[in-house]
Amino acid sequence: MALDPQLLEILACPDTHHAPLDYDGAQTLTCTECGRIFEVRDDVPVLLLDEARGGPAEQS
Repeated sequence: MALDPQLLEILACPDTHHAPLDYDGAQTLTCTECGRIFEVRDDVPVLLLDEARGGPAEQS
């Protein structure tokens, strides 16, 4: 099951910039500003900064 389009419209990155998220259809959401990748588990977005991949902390 895919995420509800209405839900996707209101989801935002949990970091202070609250940028929109792009859904790639492969069970991940990507922040349009910082590049963090958030997983979608059992059709529930996991928007925890500690669980995100990529982003400013992982850039060298």
